[in-house]
Amino acid sequence: MPHSTNRKNQESKKASHEKRRVAVVGLGYVGLPVAVGFSRKYEVIGYDVNVSRINALKQGHDATGELSSAELKSAAIHFTADAEKLGTCHLIIVAVPTPITSTNEPDLTHLKEVSRTLGKIMADGVIIVYESTVYPGATEEVCIPLLEEVSGRTAGKDFFVGYSPERINPGDQEHTFTSINKVVAAQDEKTLETIHAYYQSVIDADVYKASSLKVAEAAKIIENTQRDINIALMNEIAMIFRELEIDTFEALEAASTKWNFLPFYPGLVGGHCIGVDPYYLIYKAKAAGYQPHFLCAAREVNDYMPEYIVKSLLEQVVMQKMNTKDLTVTLLGITFKQNIPDIRNSKALEIAELLQNLGIRVQVCDPHVSVGQFKDGFEIDLRKLEELDKANAVILAVPHELFTELPETYFTDLLKDQKGIIMDIKGALTQPKVGKDVKLWKL
Repeated sequence: MPHSTNRKNQESKKASHEKRRVAVVGLGYVGLPVAVGFSRKYEVIGYDVNVSRINALKQGHDATGELSSAELKSAAIHFTADAEKLGTCHLIIVAVPTPITSTNEPDLTHLKEVSRTLGKIMADGVIIVYESTVYPGATEEVCIPLLEEVSGRTAGKDFFVGYSPERINPGDQEHTFTSINKVVAAQDEKTLETIHAYYQSVIDADVYKASSLKVAEAAKIIENTQRDINIALMNEIAMIFRELEIDTFEALEAASTKWNFLPFYPGLVGGHCIGVDPYYLIYKAKAAGYQPHFLCAAREVNDYMPEYIVKSLLEQVVMQKMNTKDLTVTLLGITFKQNIPDIRNSKALEIAELLQNLGIRVQVCDPHVSVGQFKDGFEIDLRKLEELDKANAVILAVPHELFTELPETYFTDLLKDQKGIIMDIKGALTQPKVGKDVKLWKL
C-alpha cells in the first residue's frame, strides 16, 4: 500500500548514500534545480546534449534565471556533454523535455534518445529514475524496452528503474525542489526503498511512496489536468459574463467568501505543463478506447483564448471607429507566465502572431526575453518600456513585476493622446485610474 514517509526513520539511511555519484540528464527548468538539490549530499554529474548550455553553466550563467551564479558555483556540479561520464554513476535521473507534436500527440523523441544513450553506457546495478512527464505506462512500455534492447540486459535484474514526477514551478522561489513533497515509485520494493532514501536525503519535505510506476505517472497528469480544467471553467465563465456585462473578477471575489470555494482565475494557459500534459492523458485514453470529452473540451476552451482576445480587440477597434490599417498595438509580456524568460507554448506570443497575421503593427515589451529566443522567420518588435511608441491599444498579457509595480496611470500614458483601448487579461487595473477616455476591457 502507498504511504507517506516517517522522516525520523530515514536519518539512518542518509549517511550510507552520501558518497554515491548521481547524474542528472537534461539541465533545463527541471533538471538543473534537481542537480543542485542532490549536490547538497552527493557528487553530481550534470549532463546535457546542448554544449552551449553546458558551457554557460560552467561559467556560472543560468539562462532560465532559476539559479544565480553564486548558487551554481557553490553547488560544485560537474557539467558535461560527454555521455560516457554517466557510466560511472549509481543513480541517473532523467529530466528531458516531453512536448507535444503539431497534432497535439505526445512527442517522446528526447526520452527515447536518452534511453538509447543510457542503454549503451550504464553500469551494472544502476538505478534510472525518470522525472519527465509522460502518460501512465510510458516508462514500462517505452523506456524500459529501449534500455533492455540497447544494453542487452534485463530490467529488475541487471539495472533498475523508477519514476518520480517533477514538480518544479519556474519562477517560484517558495516551492522549490528541496521544499515540496515528492512522489517516488519503482519496479520493486527494494529499489523503491533505495530511491526513497536518495530523495529523502536531499529533500526537506516528505517523500511519498506510490504503489507502482503507473500510479506515479498518473499523479503528475492529474495535477496539471485538474488545473487546466479549472482554468478552462473560469475562462468560459469570463466569456459568458462579458455577454452578461458582469465583472468576472468582482464576481469571483464575492464567490471566494464561501469557505470551500476554489480560487482559480481566467487567463492564458501555456507553458510546458498545464497546456501540454492533458494531451498525454487524452492520447492514452483514446488509445485505450475511451473518448475523454471533458478533457478535450477544457483544452479547446483554453487554446481558444488568444483568438478570443484578438477577436475582442477587433470588436473594440470597430466600436471606437479606429482605422485598422493604421493600428499599433503594444503587447506587455510575451512569456507563458510572469517573471520568467520561458516562451514555450506562450499564448501571449500567439496573440502577437495572430495580430501580425492580420497586418496589425505589434510592439512587444518583455524584460525577461531577447530577440534570439524567437523562432526563425518570426520577426518581433521587442522594445524596452521607455522605447515604446504611443499605441492605439495596450494589452497587459503577462503580469511581470515590472508592469504590476507601475502606477496604473502609466498604461494610459502608453496610448496616443491618452485615448484608446487597454485590455487587461489579468484583472490588474481599474477604470477610474486608466482615464475616462480609455476603454478598459477586462477578461
